[in-house]
Amino acid sequence: MDEIKGYESYLKTEKRASDNTLSSYLRDVRQFADYCMREGLTLTQAGRSDVERYLRGLTSRGKSVATVTRAAASLKSFYGYLIRIGEAAVNPARGVAPAKVERKLPQILTSKEVEIFLEQPERTDLKGCRDHAMLELLYATGIRVSELIELNTDDLNLSGGFLRCAGKGKGKERIIPLYAAAVQALAEYLREVRPQLLESPTEQALFVNMAGKRMSRQGFWKIIKYYQEKAGIEKEITPHTLRHSFAAHLLENGADLRSIQEMLGHADLSSTQIYAQLVTQKLKDVYIKAHPRA
Repeated sequence: MDEIKGYESYLKTEKRASDNTLSSYLRDVRQFADYCMREGLTLTQAGRSDVERYLRGLTSRGKSVATVTRAAASLKSFYGYLIRIGEAAVNPARGVAPAKVERKLPQILTSKEVEIFLEQPERTDLKGCRDHAMLELLYATGIRVSELIELNTDDLNLSGGFLRCAGKGKGKERIIPLYAAAVQALAEYLREVRPQLLESPTEQALFVNMAGKRMSRQGFWKIIKYYQEKAGIEKEITPHTLRHSFAAHLLENGADLRSIQEMLGHADLSSTQIYAQLVTQKLKDVYIKAHPRA
């Protein structure tokens, strides 16, 4: 459908949506388009009652609250695009409120677990040095895995000790400091490792795979899983685990929520406040274990 193709282009070029967001939103809109077709409607003919009936249908088929909530957000975004290009007058998904998602506290690593995890790459070969630099950078900045693999060499300023990250969405660039160990690991990688891995001298990607091409999301996930197993850490570790740990450890050590929000690239402070809940819960656990009358 032309509307969906246009929406895909809009998400890619103007919203600069991540690959995950792009695939999820397009899948949700296409599934709603199929529903409309079965109901004898076009996408532009669908009204609020149609959206509500469709979402109720998802719930009755056993879809999770999170899935239904995301579908509602996808449709709201899609119809917002149609209004923008003059193909729709109202947004039928606006104000449709599925059941609230029960927000679980994210799992984080302790400072000791992070230390053990970051020590796993053996810096005796090219791969180990590269992996060490990637993991140090991820924990030093709390950036998303999509942001990590999209970094170019000119996004680093090692002499200044900071990273420039494009972020999600147009005009969302942010500057994040780097601690000394991360600067050292990156300097070693850029000086001694990356030049030997490159296939093309014009490659701009900061992190490349062993074939000299830009590191992929799937490739980096495999690296994370390999070192989790090697470290013997039972907690499930994903790239987002290091992002959560970065934020929680900063908060534990006195950083304010606004600064953490800016470094994480959260548009809304409420997204960052979950780390305050996590730290509060940790304090409660310590209190219960340590207080003689708890």
